[in-house]
Amino acid sequence: MVRWRSGRVLELGRAWPGAQECRVELDARGAAPGPEAAEGAGGLPAGAQVRALAHPGLVGEPAVGDRVLLNTAALERGLGTGGYALVVALPERLPAEAPRGPGHLVKARYTPLQAMVLGADEQESPHHGLLREADDLGGMPVVVADLHSAVPAVLAGLLERRPGARVAYVMTDGGALPAAFSRAVAGLREAGWLAACVTAGQAFGGDLEAVSVHSGLLAARLVAGADVAVVAQGPGNLGTGTRWGFSGVAVGEALNAASVLRGRAVAALRVSQADARGRHRGVSHHSATSVGRVALAPVDVVVPDEAGAFWDGVRAQAAALCAPSGPRVQPHRLVAVRGAGLDEALAGCPVRLSTMGRDLAGDRAAFLAAAAAGRHAAELLD
Repeated sequence: MVRWRSGRVLELGRAWPGAQECRVELDARGAAPGPEAAEGAGGLPAGAQVRALAHPGLVGEPAVGDRVLLNTAALERGLGTGGYALVVALPERLPAEAPRGPGHLVKARYTPLQAMVLGADEQESPHHGLLREADDLGGMPVVVADLHSAVPAVLAGLLERRPGARVAYVMTDGGALPAAFSRAVAGLREAGWLAACVTAGQAFGGDLEAVSVHSGLLAARLVAGADVAVVAQGPGNLGTGTRWGFSGVAVGEALNAASVLRGRAVAALRVSQADARGRHRGVSHHSATSVGRVALAPVDVVVPDEAGAFWDGVRAQAAALCAPSGPRVQPHRLVAVRGAGLDEALAGCPVRLSTMGRDLAGDRAAFLAAAAAGRHAAELLD
């Protein structure tokens, strides 16, 4: 279901590469007068002011006074769009036609806002020859996490141990598709914590584009020159409360990709002390399924060596998912990582730490587990 609304831009807000916030006053829905128009057909009322996000590369640069067409469906349902309506078009001021260039990878395919990009792995790319027969990461550590919010924490643990490491983020398409939606990626790039962002699958807008996670990892290693890759979906997460119906199943597939390409696969477990949902407390059922069932090659499963009943329980859960299961005949490797110093590393992160609306103080375990995986990846470089 799509819910369309129109309105006028009242003011511009924050901007970062590839994204522009706006404050928009909504028009009435429909042209006819009457209660339906005045009340916005049961949704947001006419005259309401909403935060909207435009991606200028897709729709053009909004300006105060512009009429905008918005998609408000997720906003009206209170879903994880960061509280934004999304700008679909500036119908009275279309963007200038983009110059024709190389590249035939179409992402967000067959949607009204499909984007054509140059893939690092396609024939027109200067990197095609390098990637054409490539199939070896040369033992590069690859940290794979369920939630986008884990990425800054993984980097905090990694760079605390190896400040000079060159890190690439491979963004998969389980959450937001435009890399520009992530303020965290923009901030990490600006701070020098990320050397490159590679957008794989239907995700787009990274420094490098790739058709698959496999070619994205190879581009991270061979084109971006990464020492370590971090793989996670873009902002947002889709779950249904069922064993298999969640976007983080792709974590297991990414761990498989890293192993097939002879990287060193490291699982950053999704852990929480504060989630109100029992299935996500301790080790989340997302990690239990994706790491315990989907990841078929043995990977490093990292848990910090913290004391206390909670962490004892986490280690027991992690040990259970490491056992051989189904077609996986070799066990995963349970790795205990020193936790001392990780709190300080997390406190020094250049971007805001937030997972499911909780900050570092609100759910320390979530960030500590991710930082421990980053520290382990750094130790693999020794």
